Amino acid sequence: MTGGSGKAGRACIKDLIEHGYEVVNVDIAPPAESLCPFTHVDLTDFGQTIEVLSAIDDRIRGVDAVAHLAAIPAPGLYPNAVTFKNNILSTYNIFEAARRLGVKNVVWASSETVLGLPFDTPPPYAPLDEEYPGRPETAYSLSKLLGEEMAKQFCRWDPAQKIIGLRLSNIMEPEQYATFDRFQDDATLRKWNLWGYVDARDVAQAIRKALEAPITGAEVFIIANADTVMRRPNAELMAEIFPSVPLPEGVSPHETLLSIAKAQRVLGYQPQYSWRDQ
Repeated sequence: MTGGSGKAGRACIKDLIEHGYEVVNVDIAPPAESLCPFTHVDLTDFGQTIEVLSAIDDRIRGVDAVAHLAAIPAPGLYPNAVTFKNNILSTYNIFEAARRLGVKNVVWASSETVLGLPFDTPPPYAPLDEEYPGRPETAYSLSKLLGEEMAKQFCRWDPAQKIIGLRLSNIMEPEQYATFDRFQDDATLRKWNLWGYVDARDVAQAIRKALEAPITGAEVFIIANADTVMRRPNAELMAEIFPSVPLPEGVSPHETLLSIAKAQRVLGYQPQYSWRDQ
Protein backbone atom coordinates (compact mmCIF):
# COMPACT_ATOMS: atom_id res chain seq x y z
CA MET A 1 0.00 0.00 0.00
CA THR A 2 1.74 3.15 -1.16
CA GLY A 3 0.61 6.29 0.61
CA GLY A 4 -0.66 4.21 3.49
CA SER A 5 -0.03 6.99 6.01
CA GLY A 6 -2.64 9.27 4.42
CA LYS A 7 -6.36 9.59 5.04
CA ALA A 8 -7.45 7.01 2.47
CA GLY A 9 -4.42 4.82 3.05
CA ARG A 10 -5.13 4.39 6.76
CA ALA A 11 -8.71 3.32 6.06
CA CYS A 12 -7.57 0.93 3.33
CA ILE A 13 -4.94 -0.72 5.50
CA LYS A 14 -7.47 -1.28 8.30
CA ASP A 15 -9.98 -2.75 5.86
CA LEU A 16 -7.47 -5.06 4.17
CA ILE A 17 -6.14 -6.36 7.47
CA GLU A 18 -9.69 -6.98 8.69
CA HIS A 19 -10.24 -9.06 5.55
CA GLY A 20 -7.17 -11.20 6.10
CA TYR A 21 -4.57 -9.47 3.95
CA GLU A 22 -0.92 -9.02 4.86
CA VAL A 23 -0.09 -5.37 4.19
CA VAL A 24 3.03 -3.22 4.13
CA ASN A 25 2.75 0.57 4.19
CA VAL A 26 5.13 2.32 1.78
CA ASP A 27 5.27 6.10 2.19
CA ILE A 28 7.60 9.03 2.72
CA ALA A 29 5.60 10.02 5.83
CA PRO A 30 5.58 7.80 8.92
CA PRO A 31 2.09 6.65 9.95
CA ALA A 32 0.30 8.30 12.86
CA GLU A 33 -0.57 4.85 14.19
CA SER A 34 1.20 1.57 13.61
CA LEU A 35 -1.23 -0.67 11.73
CA CYS A 36 1.27 -2.76 9.77
CA PRO A 37 4.98 -2.77 8.85
CA PHE A 38 6.16 0.57 7.43
CA THR A 39 9.00 1.30 5.01
CA HIS A 40 10.11 4.80 4.05
CA VAL A 41 10.36 4.94 0.25
CA ASP A 42 10.65 7.77 -2.27
CA LEU A 43 8.64 6.46 -5.21
CA THR A 44 10.04 9.08 -7.58
CA ASP A 45 13.29 7.08 -7.36
CA PHE A 46 12.98 4.02 -9.62
CA GLY A 47 15.65 2.08 -7.76
CA GLN A 48 13.79 2.43 -4.48
CA THR A 49 10.49 1.59 -6.17
CA ILE A 50 11.66 -1.61 -7.81
CA GLU A 51 13.42 -2.70 -4.62
CA VAL A 52 10.34 -2.21 -2.48
CA LEU A 53 8.25 -4.31 -4.88
CA SER A 54 10.85 -7.09 -4.94
CA ALA A 55 12.36 -7.51 -1.48
CA ILE A 56 13.67 -5.53 1.47
CA ASP A 57 15.20 -7.99 3.94
CA ASP A 58 12.31 -9.74 5.72
CA ARG A 59 10.06 -6.66 5.69
CA ILE A 60 8.79 -6.99 2.12
CA ARG A 61 8.95 -10.18 0.10
CA GLY A 62 6.66 -11.86 -2.41
CA VAL A 63 4.44 -8.93 -3.37
CA ASP A 64 1.16 -10.12 -4.92
CA ALA A 65 -0.52 -6.78 -5.56
CA VAL A 66 -0.01 -3.05 -5.27
CA ALA A 67 -2.49 -0.42 -4.15
CA HIS A 68 -0.89 2.85 -5.22
CA LEU A 69 -2.33 5.85 -3.36
CA ALA A 70 0.87 7.84 -2.85
CA ALA A 71 0.74 11.27 -4.52
CA ILE A 72 0.54 14.97 -3.89
CA PRO A 73 -3.21 14.76 -3.25
CA ALA A 74 -4.59 17.99 -4.69
CA PRO A 75 -3.73 20.99 -6.86
CA GLY A 76 -2.19 24.06 -5.27
CA LEU A 77 -0.28 22.35 -2.46
CA TYR A 78 3.01 22.67 -4.37
CA PRO A 79 4.05 24.50 -7.54
CA ASN A 80 2.41 22.89 -10.57
CA ALA A 81 5.62 21.46 -12.00
CA VAL A 82 6.43 19.81 -8.66
CA THR A 83 2.96 18.26 -8.42
CA PHE A 84 3.09 16.98 -11.98
CA LYS A 85 6.60 15.57 -11.70
CA ASN A 86 5.93 13.81 -8.40
CA ASN A 87 2.63 12.25 -9.44
CA ILE A 88 3.46 11.18 -12.98
CA LEU A 89 6.92 9.84 -12.12
CA SER A 90 5.84 7.87 -9.06
CA THR A 91 2.95 6.34 -11.02
CA TYR A 92 5.22 5.41 -13.93
CA ASN A 93 7.72 3.86 -11.52
CA ILE A 94 5.02 1.73 -9.87
CA PHE A 95 3.64 0.54 -13.22
CA GLU A 96 7.09 -0.23 -14.64
CA ALA A 97 8.38 -1.93 -11.48
CA ALA A 98 5.24 -4.09 -11.37
CA ARG A 99 5.70 -5.00 -15.05
CA ARG A 100 9.34 -5.99 -14.61
CA LEU A 101 8.65 -8.03 -11.49
CA GLY A 102 5.52 -9.76 -12.79
CA VAL A 103 3.13 -8.15 -10.31
CA LYS A 104 -0.05 -8.36 -12.38
CA ASN A 105 -2.51 -6.76 -9.96
CA VAL A 106 -2.26 -2.96 -9.61
CA VAL A 107 -4.94 -0.61 -8.31
CA TRP A 108 -4.19 3.10 -8.14
CA ALA A 109 -5.80 6.38 -7.16
CA SER A 110 -6.82 8.47 -10.13
CA SER A 111 -9.11 11.42 -9.42
CA GLU A 112 -12.54 12.89 -10.03
CA THR A 113 -10.72 16.00 -11.26
CA VAL A 114 -10.21 14.40 -14.70
CA LEU A 115 -13.95 14.92 -15.26
CA GLY A 116 -13.46 18.68 -15.66
CA LEU A 117 -13.38 19.98 -12.10
CA PRO A 118 -13.92 22.69 -10.92
CA PHE A 119 -16.56 22.96 -13.68
CA ASP A 120 -15.96 26.58 -14.57
CA THR A 121 -17.08 25.14 -17.90
CA PRO A 122 -20.32 23.26 -17.19
CA PRO A 123 -20.24 19.47 -17.45
CA PRO A 124 -21.65 18.05 -20.70
CA TYR A 125 -24.32 16.11 -18.84
CA ALA A 126 -25.23 14.77 -15.40
CA PRO A 127 -24.82 12.40 -13.73
CA LEU A 128 -21.26 12.24 -15.06
CA ASP A 129 -19.76 8.88 -15.92
CA GLU A 130 -16.58 7.40 -17.41
CA GLU A 131 -17.73 7.64 -21.03
CA TYR A 132 -16.60 11.10 -22.10
CA PRO A 133 -12.99 12.26 -22.68
CA GLY A 134 -11.08 13.62 -19.71
CA ARG A 135 -10.94 17.40 -19.28
CA PRO A 136 -8.02 18.19 -16.95
CA GLU A 137 -7.98 21.79 -15.76
CA THR A 138 -4.88 21.65 -13.52
CA ALA A 139 -1.41 20.11 -13.55
CA TYR A 140 -2.63 17.74 -10.83
CA SER A 141 -5.54 16.57 -12.95
CA LEU A 142 -3.33 16.28 -16.02
CA SER A 143 -0.98 13.97 -14.11
CA LYS A 144 -3.95 11.73 -13.27
CA LEU A 145 -5.30 11.64 -16.81
CA LEU A 146 -1.87 10.80 -18.20
CA GLY A 147 -1.58 8.08 -15.56
CA GLU A 148 -4.76 6.55 -16.98
CA GLU A 149 -3.26 6.69 -20.48
CA MET A 150 -0.03 5.08 -19.22
CA ALA A 151 -2.10 2.26 -17.72
CA LYS A 152 -3.67 1.57 -21.12
CA GLN A 153 -0.27 1.31 -22.77
CA PHE A 154 1.22 -0.91 -20.05
CA CYS A 155 -1.73 -3.25 -20.42
CA ARG A 156 -1.35 -3.19 -24.21
CA TRP A 157 2.24 -4.34 -23.74
CA ASP A 158 1.07 -7.15 -21.45
CA PRO A 159 -2.55 -8.27 -21.94
CA ALA A 160 -2.35 -10.27 -18.69
CA GLN A 161 -1.68 -7.10 -16.69
CA LYS A 162 -4.44 -5.51 -14.62
CA ILE A 163 -4.29 -1.81 -13.76
CA ILE A 164 -7.46 -0.33 -12.28
CA GLY A 165 -7.66 3.42 -11.77
CA LEU A 166 -10.17 4.68 -9.21
CA ARG A 167 -11.38 8.23 -9.82
CA LEU A 168 -11.82 9.03 -6.17
CA SER A 169 -14.15 11.81 -5.12
CA ASN A 170 -13.43 14.22 -2.24
CA ILE A 171 -12.46 11.89 0.61
CA MET A 172 -14.09 12.50 3.98
CA GLU A 173 -13.69 10.99 7.43
CA PRO A 174 -16.68 10.81 9.82
CA GLU A 175 -15.52 13.69 12.00
CA GLN A 176 -15.67 15.97 8.95
CA TYR A 177 -19.39 15.50 8.47
CA ALA A 178 -20.15 18.12 11.09
CA THR A 179 -18.84 20.72 8.63
CA PHE A 180 -21.43 19.87 5.97
CA ASP A 181 -23.97 22.29 7.45
CA ARG A 182 -21.97 25.20 6.10
CA PHE A 183 -22.55 24.07 2.50
CA GLN A 184 -26.32 24.13 2.68
CA ASP A 185 -27.08 27.82 2.15
CA ASP A 186 -24.73 28.37 -0.79
CA ALA A 187 -24.82 25.87 -3.64
CA THR A 188 -21.70 27.40 -5.20
CA LEU A 189 -19.47 26.24 -2.34
CA ARG A 190 -19.50 22.65 -3.57
CA LYS A 191 -20.46 23.02 -7.23
CA TRP A 192 -16.80 22.35 -8.10
CA ASN A 193 -17.39 18.58 -7.95
CA LEU A 194 -21.18 18.45 -8.40
CA TRP A 195 -21.62 18.25 -4.61
CA GLY A 196 -19.89 14.89 -4.41
CA TYR A 197 -17.84 13.17 -1.71
CA VAL A 198 -16.73 9.71 -0.64
CA ASP A 199 -16.28 8.24 2.82
CA ALA A 200 -12.73 6.99 3.44
CA ARG A 201 -14.15 3.64 4.55
CA ASP A 202 -15.93 3.29 1.20
CA VAL A 203 -12.67 4.12 -0.57
CA ALA A 204 -11.22 1.18 1.34
CA GLN A 205 -14.04 -1.06 0.13
CA ALA A 206 -13.46 0.07 -3.45
CA ILE A 207 -9.71 -0.58 -3.25
CA ARG A 208 -10.26 -4.08 -1.88
CA LYS A 209 -12.91 -4.99 -4.43
CA ALA A 210 -10.76 -3.65 -7.25
CA LEU A 211 -7.84 -5.78 -6.04
CA GLU A 212 -10.13 -8.82 -5.97
CA ALA A 213 -11.83 -8.15 -9.32
CA PRO A 214 -11.09 -11.03 -11.78
CA ILE A 215 -10.42 -8.77 -14.75
CA THR A 216 -7.41 -7.78 -16.83
CA GLY A 217 -6.51 -4.67 -18.75
CA ALA A 218 -6.78 -1.00 -17.87
CA GLU A 219 -10.07 0.20 -16.42
CA VAL A 220 -11.21 3.34 -14.64
CA PHE A 221 -14.09 3.70 -12.19
CA ILE A 222 -15.64 6.72 -10.50
CA ILE A 223 -15.76 6.14 -6.75
CA ALA A 224 -18.13 8.38 -4.81
CA ASN A 225 -20.77 7.98 -2.18
CA ALA A 226 -24.32 7.23 -3.24
CA ASP A 227 -25.58 10.68 -2.21
CA THR A 228 -24.51 14.32 -2.40
CA VAL A 229 -23.34 16.63 0.37
CA MET A 230 -26.55 18.70 0.07
CA ARG A 231 -30.00 18.58 1.61
CA ARG A 232 -31.39 20.47 -1.38
CA PRO A 233 -32.56 18.24 -4.27
CA ASN A 234 -30.50 17.78 -7.40
CA ALA A 235 -33.06 19.34 -9.70
CA GLU A 236 -32.97 22.58 -7.70
CA LEU A 237 -29.16 22.63 -7.51
CA MET A 238 -28.68 22.01 -11.22
CA ALA A 239 -31.31 24.57 -12.21
CA GLU A 240 -29.52 27.21 -10.13
CA ILE A 241 -25.88 26.47 -10.97
CA PHE A 242 -25.92 24.63 -14.31
CA PRO A 243 -29.26 25.53 -15.95
CA SER A 244 -28.05 24.49 -19.40
CA VAL A 245 -27.23 20.93 -18.28
CA PRO A 246 -30.27 18.62 -18.41
CA LEU A 247 -30.96 16.25 -15.54
CA PRO A 248 -32.58 13.04 -16.77
CA GLU A 249 -35.79 11.71 -15.33
CA GLY A 250 -35.23 9.03 -12.75
CA VAL A 251 -32.32 10.70 -10.94
CA SER A 252 -33.37 10.74 -7.30
CA PRO A 253 -33.29 14.00 -5.30
CA HIS A 254 -30.02 13.31 -3.48
CA GLU A 255 -28.41 10.73 -5.76
CA THR A 256 -24.74 11.29 -6.53
CA LEU A 257 -24.14 13.20 -9.76
CA LEU A 258 -20.80 11.39 -10.09
CA SER A 259 -22.17 8.12 -11.40
CA ILE A 260 -20.97 5.00 -9.60
CA ALA A 261 -23.00 2.66 -11.80
CA LYS A 262 -19.95 1.13 -13.50
CA ALA A 263 -18.21 0.45 -10.17
CA GLN A 264 -21.40 -1.10 -8.82
CA ARG A 265 -21.85 -3.29 -11.88
CA VAL A 266 -18.25 -4.45 -12.41
CA LEU A 267 -16.67 -4.30 -8.96
CA GLY A 268 -19.71 -4.87 -6.76
CA TYR A 269 -19.02 -1.54 -5.04
CA GLN A 270 -21.84 -0.43 -2.74
CA PRO A 271 -21.28 2.59 -0.49
CA GLN A 272 -21.97 1.72 3.15
CA TYR A 273 -21.61 5.11 4.82
CA SER A 274 -23.41 8.45 4.44
CA TRP A 275 -23.05 11.76 6.20
CA ARG A 276 -26.83 11.69 6.65
CA ASP A 277 -26.48 8.77 9.07
CA GLN A 278 -23.88 10.40 11.32
